[in-house]
Formats: sequence, C-alpha cells, structure tokens
Amino acid sequence: MPVNKLLLLLLLFPVQLLAQKFSAKEISRWQHQANQVSITRDNWGIPHITSKTDADAVFGLLYAQCEDDFKRVELNYIEKLGRMAEVKGEAVLYDDLLLQLLIDSADAKKDYNAARPWLKKLLNAYADGINYYLYKNPQVKPQMIFRFQPWYPLLWTDGSIGAINTADISTADLKKFYGGEKFKAVAVAKDPDQQTGSNGFAFGPSVTESGNAILYINPHVTFYFRPEVQVTSTEGLNVYGAVTWGQFFVYQGFNEHCGWMHTSSSVDVADLYEEKIVTKNKKKFYEYNRELKPVIQKKMVLRFAEKGQMKTKIIQAYFTHHGPVMAMRNNKWISLKSFNRSAISLQQSWLRTKVVNFEGYKKVMDLKGNTSNNTVYADDKGNIAYWHGNFIPVRNKTLNWAMPVDGSTSATEWKGLHEQKDIVHLFNPANGWLQNCNSTPFSVAGNNSPKKENYPAYMAPDGENFRGVNAVRILGTEKKYTLDKVIVKGYDTYLAAFEVLVPALVNSFEKNLASGDTVYKLLKEPVAILKSWDYHSGEQSVATTLAVEWAQKLDKRIQKIYTGEGETDQVQGTKNFAATASAEQLLPALLEVVNELNIKFGSWQIPWGTINRLQRVTDEMPDQYNDNLPSIPMGFASALWGQLPSYNSRYFAGSKKRYGVSGNSFICAVEFGKTVKAKSLLAGGQSGDPSSKHFKDQAEMYTHGQFKDVLFYPEDIKKHIEKIYHPGE
Repeated sequence: MPVNKLLLLLLLFPVQLLAQKFSAKEISRWQHQANQVSITRDNWGIPHITSKTDADAVFGLLYAQCEDDFKRVELNYIEKLGRMAEVKGEAVLYDDLLLQLLIDSADAKKDYNAARPWLKKLLNAYADGINYYLYKNPQVKPQMIFRFQPWYPLLWTDGSIGAINTADISTADLKKFYGGEKFKAVAVAKDPDQQTGSNGFAFGPSVTESGNAILYINPHVTFYFRPEVQVTSTEGLNVYGAVTWGQFFVYQGFNEHCGWMHTSSSVDVADLYEEKIVTKNKKKFYEYNRELKPVIQKKMVLRFAEKGQMKTKIIQAYFTHHGPVMAMRNNKWISLKSFNRSAISLQQSWLRTKVVNFEGYKKVMDLKGNTSNNTVYADDKGNIAYWHGNFIPVRNKTLNWAMPVDGSTSATEWKGLHEQKDIVHLFNPANGWLQNCNSTPFSVAGNNSPKKENYPAYMAPDGENFRGVNAVRILGTEKKYTLDKVIVKGYDTYLAAFEVLVPALVNSFEKNLASGDTVYKLLKEPVAILKSWDYHSGEQSVATTLAVEWAQKLDKRIQKIYTGEGETDQVQGTKNFAATASAEQLLPALLEVVNELNIKFGSWQIPWGTINRLQRVTDEMPDQYNDNLPSIPMGFASALWGQLPSYNSRYFAGSKKRYGVSGNSFICAVEFGKTVKAKSLLAGGQSGDPSSKHFKDQAEMYTHGQFKDVLFYPEDIKKHIEKIYHPGE
C-alpha cells in the first residue's frame, strides 16, 4: 500500500484506538524515578520539587503541573502540534495549517535524536513525568494526547505566550492562498485584550534602601496561563518562578544569584519574501540569482472534528529555501523566513535558570536563541541589565524590513546574527533603574537610555506606549526602594492615556455645545466628572467607568501598542488623534456610553468596581462568566491606557458586567542579597481544579495587589507545609 494511503487510513481510526498502553518496564522505571523525587506543597498549594538530578526534578515538575491542571498542559501541545481543529472543529483548521507550516514535527524529532545527553535526559523526564501521571490517574481522560513524546518540548522552545512570529501574515492570508477563499486577505490586528504585554523593572544598589538589587517581574498574559513553582536538584538547580503549562523550565523567575523578566518584543525576527514563480512543464519553480529552483511541495494532512466525526483535509503546501509560502500579495507569492523553534532556544531557556553570575548570564545570551523577548536582569552583585531582543539577523540597512523584500536575489538574505554587544542593551545605568513595558528601548532608563540613531531600524522598531511613559514618570521619584515600595510602584493606577484624551473631550464639549442644547444637558455632569478626575482608576471611580467605556469606542488606532518599522507609536498616534479629533469623533461616543449605562443599570453613575469584576467559577477554556454567580470588584483597568498593573476585562454574551480575561498573572518582586527575599501573587490560585481550595485562594488578594511571601529556603517552607509526597502517591 502506498505510504500516503496508509497514512490516511491510520488517520481515520479513532484516536483512542491508537493510544499506546504503558509497558510494565516503563511503569517500573517511572516508579523508581518517582521515589527519587519529593514534592512539598506549601499552604498556597505551590509545589517545591526536590531531587538529586535535574532530570528527576523535571519528572517531578511535570507530574506536579499535571496535578494542578492537566487540561492546560495537554491543550498547549495540541496547539503546537497543529491539531486544535481535532478538538475545536474546522473553524480553526487554518490556525493548524499555520502552525504545521512553521513548526515541523519531523524537525523536532531530529533535534531530539541529535540532542546532547544532558538535554535528552531532560526531554525524556518531561515525557515520563506526564505519562506517569496519566498512568496513576486513569480517571483523567485526555482530549487527544494519550502518550506524551519526549520531542514535544522541541515544538515550543521558549515560554512566551506569543512565541510564534509570522511577520504580519494571518490565517486570512492562508485561507485565501490555500483555501481559495474569496474574501480579501488582510493582516489581522491583535486583539487589544491580548496585546497589552508585560512590565519588567530592575533597581540597582544606588536606589535601594538595602544596597541590594531588586527585580520586578510582571508578565501580562491570559489568566491562569502559568503556575508558580520551585525546582531544586543537587546538580546546581534551585529556581523559583513562573513556568508555562507543559514546559520544563522556569520562564520568568530567579535563583539564589540572579533573576530575569521577559517582555514581548517587536524586534524583527521574521521576514516576508516576494517570490518570482515560473511554471515549466507543469512544474513550479522560483527565480533566485537568475536561476530557477524547484518549488518544494509537501502534502499537509489536517484533521478536524465535525458532528462527532473526524474528517480530513489535504492541502498541497509550497516552500522555497526562505520558508513556507504563506500568501499571495500583488500577484506575487509571499514566503516567510522565521526562527520559531530550535534546540538552541530550548537549551538557552534551561541554561539561564542555572547561571550564578552576570558573566554566566551574558554567556547564555550569546546562544542567541531567544526570538520573542526582551530581558530585564538583576543579580546579587548589584548588577542590573537590559537586552532588547536576542536573536537578531543582520540585514541590508537600506531596506524596510517591515515590508516584503525581493526573494529572487541573495542580496536580501540574512547575513548571520548580530553579536550581543551590538544589539540594543544597557548595563548598570547611572540613574540606577531600568524599565521595559513592551515599549521602545530608547526610554528604558529615562535620559540614560540608548540612542536610537546608533542602531538599524529593524533592531528596535518598537514605539513608545503609555505604560512606558508612566514607568519613566514614576520610577525616578524614589531613592530608597524596598520590596514593598517596588510593589507600590508596580501597582500605580495612573491611566496616562487619559491625560491626552480627556482634555480633548472637555475642550470639544466646551467649544461646540451651547448650554441650551439637549446633548449639553445630558453630558454636562459626565464631562465635569472627567474634567476633575486625577486619571487614577479605582473601585469607586465613576470617572474610570466613563473614560474606559468611552475610549474603547474611539479610533482603534489609538489602541495599537505593538508597532512595526516606520509606524507611528501609540503615544504619538493618540496625541495626533486628540489634536485633530472633531466633536463628532468625541462627543457622540460619550453620549452612547451614558445611554448604555442608563439602560443597563438605570443610572450612568456606575462605579468602576460595580461593572469591572474578577470571576473564577469553572475550569472551562475559554472561561465562562455569569452575572448571577459570585464575583469580586476590581479597581484596576487595562494597561492599554497606561496603567502599570494590567487588568483586561470585557463583556460577554448575556452579561451586563465586564469580566477579567488577561493581565497581571504571576507577579513577583525579588531582592538579591546574601539571601533572597521575594513576594509574589497569582491571579486566582495555583490549581485549575474548581474543587481545590487553591483554585481561587489568592483572588481577593489579587484584586488589591496584596502579595504573599515567597517560601524559597527549606527552613521557611517547613513552617508552611501542606503535604509532602513522591509523585504517584
């Protein structure tokens, strides 16, 4: 039977029939390994995993993750395997195609087979820890993956929520090119709820009370995207922080000597190429350096669920040496060159957790495997540092790499990678502090920042945003930082965008409406409240309700945080809008807000905490929200408008209230001295099980920014033990 027909036949079998049983030899090996691992759960449910070897620690870490939320562990790998349509149906089929075009399982398997012994041990332990959990918990029914493979982590080699970079290619492009869809393919703008990024701050000895460096870790991601863990071995591993479900390394965190915070970056790490396609003898070629090279063709077999059955769609995909062909624009095929996964990236993700000093961290950065992140760093010697990106190809500086470039010539090829000394970075600035809020690196240390003119445009296309403005405004006002003072700064509730937008509204109201107008009478009090507002959000603030609801109805361009080369950034774009907006652009939107609030609540004077809520009642993904079920008032607002603590909320079908979906997740302030001191907070709680007391035991604390003490040392953990056990017990 031909290979393709055999593959199709296998794909038609129910997944459960193909699930492999665990052998007695495997089970015996897992049980032996489990006995080498101790898991201590503290009074917050946080697992502290200890073992003799790194591999055993990874085994225990993955077992503990599955205990807390196997559903999220599995779903992350269903996605990275490009098989989400087998769960969610045909609607996400082209999302699967995109993933499979960019992340080839065959490459991941090759990397696993070629892995150095130490890495292969970790990869094996990753799979063994999850599979042992499935063996010990037969009541847990996977949606699809009944046996995890050791090469899976090589599909997803950093922990970023937005790790896949496609330049501006969207699934709409793929549908039009490969599916023959008739609608216009356009680049899809990021959902404002999901693009508000992260904050990282570092404070040097000159501005701290103790003379020790302090790091503030503040990722903004989908709620419950990462749990909190500590992983320790006698092979030099002792790391604490946030791990993305299903990964075996701490992504944002610290060890005894140093800590790191990653913020998503707009550094150009993926480029589009216009290919010149020629058809000869019914075969496709592309022109390159005046020669014709055959277009590589590959059958992509995609499966999707439909009405209880599994169906198959086969797509003929095309590749050039640049990468997969992703779109048709201006009658030209567009291929994508990218670096979305690599064994080097995975090694870097692990190795940084074990570094013990600044030189060691710089050496790990020299691996140049981090494609999606900036790094904020601090250590126990008082060093603070910032790197804008890490993996940055050398390119022709005369071209605009935000646009497709000519794929028919070697003149547009990447010319190796920039050395770390040449990328935008800053070590130990004179002002004593560093910040990045997914904003330009040219304000990372206020007046002590790197200079834009010293770097090519593709190296730092990021513009300024209002969080960056706010951070620079407040971080220099304190000279004796403590952990608590850092947390207060990190929870500054100032909404900097409204110091630009609200005066424009007030001015338009006062200039364009007469006191006898009906609209004047309806808006007089709301405008007065906004005019007297201090731009800080709060549970009891009516102004926050009016401002946020109003701003969301304005020009969508002011909501764009991530910008490419040559684009106007959010701050300047908002200033431009405010300076030129007409009364028709500003006033009707506020009137609409007033009317909507009156209809929903019988009054427009609604405090922000009344409609802005935190609710965690199910383990569904996406979460389900219900006005009739208990929820907690939340005074924080979206980082989109410049607030440092991010809380992105929105309405759902049938709801009058807004419910939080993303923003502050794992937050941690760490001081590095002779010993480590740290405080942390999770959105909700450690467990994904609604029946667990740790499902939402931090929720009330979360709404007020009330941190818990991190239990890092054994003597502290012993005072707060909930249980100690080996995996499987």
